[in-house]
Amino acid sequence: MGKSRPAFDRTLTEIQQDLMDLGADVIRAVDLAMNALLRRDHALAERVVDGDKAINDRRFEIEKTCLSTIATQQPAAIDLRRLVAALNVVLDLERIGDYAAGIAKVCLRMPSESDFELPVSLQAMNDLSLAMLRQVLDAYKAQDEVAALAIARKDDVMDQRYQELFTKFLSLIGQPGMEPESALYLLFVGHNLERIADRVTNIAERVLYMMSGEMRELNTESDEPMGLE
Repeated sequence: MGKSRPAFDRTLTEIQQDLMDLGADVIRAVDLAMNALLRRDHALAERVVDGDKAINDRRFEIEKTCLSTIATQQPAAIDLRRLVAALNVVLDLERIGDYAAGIAKVCLRMPSESDFELPVSLQAMNDLSLAMLRQVLDAYKAQDEVAALAIARKDDVMDQRYQELFTKFLSLIGQPGMEPESALYLLFVGHNLERIADRVTNIAERVLYMMSGEMRELNTESDEPMGLE
């Protein structure tokens, strides 16, 4: 290893801190996107969409640092696993940022004449997705396998809530105050929130890999995004 151990440890700590900072930005983006939708605040929604580029740029900077460290320092064992895990976590965080931007685009494209309140179930999904994201980042920082497993199990709750939301919207289409277009857009939002939970599960998998070297798939469902371009 080219660097001294203290210098290498500082690099690993800096990468971890950069990831935590990116995670905080992503949490903020999701929160702002949902607030924009709730308030029909187009200026706030545009701020989230515009901010997605900064999230993407930070992802690439962290990736470059990780790849450079692997190439020049040739770390072994747990150090290598930490760097590989960071490469995967940063990708999941960037994709969550994309989901936030997708929610913000829903706000921008909702019919202006729509008079709706966000369903309680949709707000509950948002609360759960943000809680899971905060908790998995804490588990990553603490290198806590037990906490990571517990968080991943909550994905089943999110899947159930999304199915309930889907069923509810099907029953509301055509009812007064809920135009089909509005229902479809809000289903996009629910889908993206459900996918955020899938990405959180991916991060939990990286925590397990980082600590044990064990590759375990905790969520077998597809995580293709549903959003607006």
